Amino acid sequence: MNPPVRVLVCDDHAVVRAGLLALLSSAHDIEVVGEAGTGEEAVALTARLIPDVVLMDLQLGGGIDGIEATRRITLSGNNTHILVLTTYDTDADITRAIAAGATGYLLKAERPEELFAAIHAAAAGRPALSPPVAQRVMARMRNPVPALTARELDILAQLAHGLGNREIARALHISESTVKTHLGRIYEKLGVDTRAAAVAVAKEQRLLG
Repeated sequence: MNPPVRVLVCDDHAVVRAGLLALLSSAHDIEVVGEAGTGEEAVALTARLIPDVVLMDLQLGGGIDGIEATRRITLSGNNTHILVLTTYDTDADITRAIAAGATGYLLKAERPEELFAAIHAAAAGRPALSPPVAQRVMARMRNPVPALTARELDILAQLAHGLGNREIARALHISESTVKTHLGRIYEKLGVDTRAAAVAVAKEQRLLG
């Protein structure tokens, strides 16, 4: 018999975490080894516990979000796989999560058996996508949009909120010159020359949530 898949649950809502813990405890081949309420906590606990899979929510209140936590855990090189479990299925969220290193992307509306199967797939390094997410990915492949990096998408999101270069630099913990460099690349990829046009095209191409 194979050992159970060791899972860390990260969600900022205590009630949701409790529900997930109760659900996962019903599966004999899954073991919950920890729970986190923030992205920072998820990163720290992953480094200490080395779970096979982290169930990662995207919106985590204050601090770093699930995308940044995913990026940090992936870069740590400890072979933990990230399975995003969220209510959000926008093209921007999916693209950013996959770019950050997520192995799978599941919606919270899925049935328990689908969640269990996705956890085992993620633990084995196999992609696991909810059907609506898979449909979006296929649609994107059929109708390619400009290939923006995860950081460029982050900056686009800040642009959409009306932030200036200095505010974006502060929010993303990078320099203003780095923001300007990324903006130049964004403009080139989107075929625009103004901030407003970049946001407009990004919305048309569904690059923003």
